[in-house]
Amino acid sequence: LKAAPKLRSAPDRASQHASASSRASTRAMCSGAVDPRAARTGLVYLELAVVQGASSSGAQLRGLAGRRLAPQGAAAGLGPQSRLNEASGSWGRSLETFRQAEAAVAEGSSEKKGGIDIALMLYFFFWYLGNYYYNITNKLALNAGGGATGFPMTIATLQLGVGVLWALFLWGYPDCRSPPKITWSDYKATLPVGFTAAGAHAASVFALSAGAVSFGQIVKAAEPAFAALVGTLFYSSSVSLAKWLCLIPVIGGVVLASLGELNFAWAALITAAIANVFAAFKANENKKLMSTAGLKDRMGSVGNQFALTMINSFLFCCVLTAVTEGHKFGAFLKLCGSSNVLLMNIIFSGLWFFGYNELATMTIKKTNAVTQSVANTAKRVIVIVGVAIILGEALPPIKLIGCGVGIGGVFLYSIIDDLVKRKK
Repeated sequence: LKAAPKLRSAPDRASQHASASSRASTRAMCSGAVDPRAARTGLVYLELAVVQGASSSGAQLRGLAGRRLAPQGAAAGLGPQSRLNEASGSWGRSLETFRQAEAAVAEGSSEKKGGIDIALMLYFFFWYLGNYYYNITNKLALNAGGGATGFPMTIATLQLGVGVLWALFLWGYPDCRSPPKITWSDYKATLPVGFTAAGAHAASVFALSAGAVSFGQIVKAAEPAFAALVGTLFYSSSVSLAKWLCLIPVIGGVVLASLGELNFAWAALITAAIANVFAAFKANENKKLMSTAGLKDRMGSVGNQFALTMINSFLFCCVLTAVTEGHKFGAFLKLCGSSNVLLMNIIFSGLWFFGYNELATMTIKKTNAVTQSVANTAKRVIVIVGVAIILGEALPPIKLIGCGVGIGGVFLYSIIDDLVKRKK
């Protein structure tokens, strides 16, 4: 990439060689924004940031930015805010810039400004940001809906429904994302993943409705213990002795955190554990699914794979909600009509959930195992501490110690085999 005019050439080629980094980072910004106008403005800014990471000419980039962010009204003396409002006024213009940015990354993705992978940094930032805001908006929606005795399953289902609508929009909008080209047999093979994902999401939402977000996250951090057990018993997976020993601090940390939880609820502990079981099955089923010959090519992208999982999860959760809370749906609609807090936080949490999960998948694909372990550990700490501060949840010393021991054990579990190999 050497000149701004080059960005404007061959938009079809840009869509064919679309960069996963630009696509994921841009959609993370769009899917999480509270204000749609602000989301569109952020889309333009983020596209320019990705182009900057791949471009070798700052002057040419500023020329592109001027053409995108300075509309005709600038000549009439409009101020900076007015120009931003004009720039955010059209989805079509933004997506055109998106395609140009993807072309830039496709041609110059190997170049890193100052040795830093700008796209990867954006991945991490919006992954963490999405997870953080999902937990906040999810808890606000659950509180507005009456907590565990209110409508947790209905809220969990509608969050998935928002993600489904967003996925369909991405497939339907011109030149945004091509839908998967799978057969009926392929689709049936995706149902086990969708079922286990539905169970993990529904149980997680219920756990967070029954207790503090920080406590639920601490219990969910023990997922490797459940993954090791499920993999060994049902999928003939082998777990090293070193990893089994690392589960001791993981379980011990959860026990300590439970003792330090001032508002301890068995329902939160049990349903968070159930969520871990479903998540363990989901990981194994997903691995088995993607080993199907040719399926990865027919899916088209990781985003399509996640969208199909979201659709299937939504359908399964609809059945669960009809059985458990169907008789209360009228009361739920009445509650939504009386206050915007519940409805708006359901919408926002659904967008954050879709965005951060897809972006997390893209981030993991670009990093090695150790980086993934550090990233997941840091994410847990940020979410637990940050959300607890924002929502005013108690963090007594014993709970913090349990959190540190448990998450430290998870990190050690993730890297222990590599450490043992190096010593040998």
